[in-house]
Amino acid sequence: MEKTDFQADIRYTITWQQSDGRVIPASIYVHRVHDPFMIVRVAGNGSELRKIAYAEVLRIVDAEPASPAELRPVPAALLDEKSWQGRTVLAHYASSPARGK
Repeated sequence: MEKTDFQADIRYTITWQQSDGRVIPASIYVHRVHDPFMIVRVAGNGSELRKIAYAEVLRIVDAEPASPAELRPVPAALLDEKSWQGRTVLAHYASSPARGK
């Protein structure tokens, strides 16, 4: 796959080859696309953000725009390419008085 195959704020169902070689189906929400990789949230994985290289995606099965109710805001600094140089996973927990936490 290539960068042009993906867009931000879209939910994709993909076939994903993980770093250990296993091929699994995954439902992802793309937060931001960069040249070598994209920052996504994998459905069912809580609040972890993950870096996925385009070469790891073997096939796009389905794509649909996320509804405004499904959007989860993330600080822009966490989505910058330089923040992801040495990591593949980032746990992000939002809390604020407005959320009751």
